Amino acid sequence: MRIDHVVTSGVFTLDGQEWEVDNNVWVVGDDPVVIVDAAHDAAPIAAAVGGRTVTAIVLTHGHNDHINAAPALAEAVGGPPVYLHPDDLMLWHQVFPGSNPDRWLEDGLAVGGLTVLHTPGHSPGGCCLWDGAGTLFSGDTLFRGGPGNTSRTFSSFATIIESMQTQLLGLPAQTVVHPGHGDDTTIGDEAPHLDEWVARGY
Repeated sequence: MRIDHVVTSGVFTLDGQEWEVDNNVWVVGDDPVVIVDAAHDAAPIAAAVGGRTVTAIVLTHGHNDHINAAPALAEAVGGPPVYLHPDDLMLWHQVFPGSNPDRWLEDGLAVGGLTVLHTPGHSPGGCCLWDGAGTLFSGDTLFRGGPGNTSRTFSSFATIIESMQTQLLGLPAQTVVHPGHGDDTTIGDEAPHLDEWVARGY
């Protein structure tokens, strides 16, 4: 499976604070493709698509730095539907008041050869995407070194730990994890550290 990786930069805003962030965006497939997240700037993401057919833009969660380019990106690549889990609709409305995503994600849904795994904790509607063979797009649920941040509004550390226990850490050890920020990892590298994460509380 072809995977094109784009890094875009911008500002993550939540709870009245701002952080400069670099985001990973993934263009998955040969042709057609699915785009995983729509961060900051539609132009380089559309360039990575390169004229291929886009069947879906899947947003792993509703934080502004993962969704803020979604409408412009959809327009630039032919108008595919934008997917988000409904539990993050309140976050979508912080960026795009008065509108909704085109379609809803749900656990077990298949989108363009990827299976949705609902993994709340970083946000209520956080999701990962599993290709069934050895690749996981983990959004902000799982990173190299541990779970996503749960110190902000709508987050829960206990919930993200449960999500990883039930949905992610039982996947094959060789599974490559492509996160929403930073470097790749594998399930085998991260799973042995679960108890350490629980003990430290983040």
